[in-house]
Amino acid sequence: MLHTNKDIDDYIENSAAFAKPILLHLRQLIHKTCPEVEERIKWGFPHFDYKGQMMCSMAAFKKHCALNFWKASLIKSIAEEQNVIKEKSMGKFGKITSLQDLPTDKNLKQIIIEAMLLNDMETKIIKNIPVIHEALEIPDYFTKGLKQNKKATIEFEKFSTSNKKEYITWVEEAKTEITKKNRLEQSILWIAEGKPRNWKYMNKYKSANEQ
Repeated sequence: MLHTNKDIDDYIENSAAFAKPILLHLRQLIHKTCPEVEERIKWGFPHFDYKGQMMCSMAAFKKHCALNFWKASLIKSIAEEQNVIKEKSMGKFGKITSLQDLPTDKNLKQIIIEAMLLNDMETKIIKNIPVIHEALEIPDYFTKGLKQNKKATIEFEKFSTSNKKEYITWVEEAKTEITKKNRLEQSILWIAEGKPRNWKYMNKYKSANEQ
């Protein structure tokens, strides 16, 4: 007896007519190959977990379906299957519009078995974490100060984000308004000369001063 989830029953029932036989076939094949599989809805579409880990998922769209295995990059059979798939969709098997677009049951079973084995071994996949660069906020008073010196404005635009931030932080950390005003004026002068905040400690500027 299949251990199914009513939410997935509803998902399939509410899918487009072309998608229902595809989803039903995939679901049945997954359960047949992996009787211990657990169903759930995650991110709005059906997922199949094994040994407490995500194994695969399927989804239906307006004109196609998609099948995806969580550890696809480690499954050899998927790489072999992809050699004959040119057009990719959200999943790893192209845009599935009919049962004929699916790999053979034999190949799908092999893929599921490999996915199960990876979960049995608790194999982890390493996802590339995108680096998010925080936008640099330039205070209004700093911008106004730059605008009063055309050369400083031009040179400031050439600076790296870190160099810009060093100047802004130095001025912002001033404990009194007088100190902040003095630091801003000094910053504008140095920036106009193309010098970074800590230019005094850089060898190329040290050599120039010693000559």
